[in-house]
Amino acid sequence: MIEVDDLTVAYGSVRAVQQVSFQVAPGEVVALLGRNGAGKTSTMQVLAGHRAATSGRVRVAGGDPYRDRAKVRREVGIMLQEAGFLGELTVAETVQAWRRFGSNAMPRDEVLDLVDLRPQARTRVGRLSGGQRRRLDLALAILHRPRVLFLDEPTTGLDPEARHNTWQVVEGLAAGGTTVLLTTHYLEEAERLAGRVLMMEAGRLTVSGDLPTVLAAGTGTISFAADRLPADLPADWSAEYADGRVVIRTRTLDETATQVFAWAAARGRVLAQVAVRPASLEEVYLGLVDDRPDRRPGSVGAVPQEVGQQ
Repeated sequence: MIEVDDLTVAYGSVRAVQQVSFQVAPGEVVALLGRNGAGKTSTMQVLAGHRAATSGRVRVAGGDPYRDRAKVRREVGIMLQEAGFLGELTVAETVQAWRRFGSNAMPRDEVLDLVDLRPQARTRVGRLSGGQRRRLDLALAILHRPRVLFLDEPTTGLDPEARHNTWQVVEGLAAGGTTVLLTTHYLEEAERLAGRVLMMEAGRLTVSGDLPTVLAAGTGTISFAADRLPADLPADWSAEYADGRVVIRTRTLDETATQVFAWAAARGRVLAQVAVRPASLEEVYLGLVDDRPDRRPGSVGAVPQEVGQQ
């Protein structure tokens, strides 16, 4: 449903996006992650048809989003970081006006209920809070039941209740077959919603893979209760002792866990309070953005562009 092949976006001599390639299948939810300036928003703007690619090939719902804008926009919902509203219109009037811009629109009150804005239906848009404006952004993005939905930091400024409500809306759309590409700085949001993760750094796609495989590429931990750090632990294990526990950090979690249990069994030891914890997406992400050019082989930033199956 989304095809990006060798995409480059340049602003003068600055390349914001450099030779990025990926695909998103129908009904898939993919999170595009990276720190500010990594190239995420520029990529989303090209996919949304708001700017032309400098080079490369992009297809959304079978068409070029910039050259075939009218055709593609019938299939696409877009929620970018900033939207322009007429402040004098009410929320209900704004939704009603947007309903005229396409076919198969949801009833006004249905979409307002989905984003929990029915109580503000008669409120002028100029008087909405920042979080309420984001919910109105979402309402307009999903109003015409899009086959493809672009969400650029959709829950920024929302309180926890509104954030969870937005997640439920996105999950419902995905369950109905909508393809979703989202950017977010809330990594728990990416873990909750996305089946696959793309990570960008300095305009390049550095990590791509399904969520379990990307997490497996990070540093997990195996820990157990002990009164001290055993002297006979293998020297190549990255082990430390803290708060009454031995903690072993590893990028090969399953393999190392097997080795730990074998080490204990060979010595007749019974390990107490064992905990095997994979890396969180936040830890993988921080490992990516903190990597330096001289990073050691096997670090997260050195993972090939494809991690697992796409």
